[in-house]
Amino acid sequence: MNPDANLQTRPLHPTLACEVTGLALWETAQPETAETVRALWARYGVLVFRRQALSDAEVAAFSAWFGPLERTVRTDWASPVVPEIGLISNLRDGQSRPIGGLGDGEIQWHSDQSYMQNPATGAVLYALELPPEGGHTSWVDLRAAYAGLPDQLKCAVEGRHGIFDYTKRLAGYQEGDRAISEEARRKTPPVSHPLVHTHPLTGAKALYLDSTTTVGIAGMDAAAGTALLADIYAAATRPENIYSHRWQVGDLLLWDNGYTMHRREPFDPAARRLMKRSTIILDPKRHIVPDGAPAELPAAA
Repeated sequence: MNPDANLQTRPLHPTLACEVTGLALWETAQPETAETVRALWARYGVLVFRRQALSDAEVAAFSAWFGPLERTVRTDWASPVVPEIGLISNLRDGQSRPIGGLGDGEIQWHSDQSYMQNPATGAVLYALELPPEGGHTSWVDLRAAYAGLPDQLKCAVEGRHGIFDYTKRLAGYQEGDRAISEEARRKTPPVSHPLVHTHPLTGAKALYLDSTTTVGIAGMDAAAGTALLADIYAAATRPENIYSHRWQVGDLLLWDNGYTMHRREPFDPAARRLMKRSTIILDPKRHIVPDGAPAELPAAA
């Protein structure tokens, strides 16, 4: 019997997103099926699986098809059952304490863990409770973004390194999410990453960006670096490079932070929202995995 007989695909965007049907992710996958999904993921940065019913352990087991799972530096957002699973939620427990983080509000274009020297670039998000309106998530294809850059911008970013700082992202969080432990702060000093990477399997070049953590460009003063980054973001986030997802309960999305950014639209903070999240340490032989270095913050002009 062909283990992939039930697996079907439906592109949701020409280059970026694809829906995968015919898989019950709570079941143990045949090795051939897992490899088919891995190959599909090399082509599409975002894979969509609908109508799933998963425990925390099952979300973790599916995520592990692609690599070891990492425990978030925000241990206060971790699942009490499976610590590799994080809770993205505005819900509170019986003592009115938040049960997760990033509960509501808008989140601008970003790439998870860009502020880490060796970021874990795989991500899974699974929807359990959703507001009736808003809260949609969008992704941008940074391969298509690089290919579409004007020649002068391609020349300007080639060989350049961005400086990424977690304190910038913290400043943009809602008040309750800004406080972090001293251990988490120690693990997140400023780092630099190349602004252009090459995918090890496809050979496609891709930008590496994060508007919520990038504070400048190495070798450029703050004003010049900020101006160049603004031009790059404007060119990269053109509508044709973007896939926007309207969540349904039971949706599980898998994405590659190595060549995508994503953002969340705001929604009514009085509405309930609960998502389960995992972070995957990907193989640099199969994925773009930035290998950064410690960095100094950019100097003023």
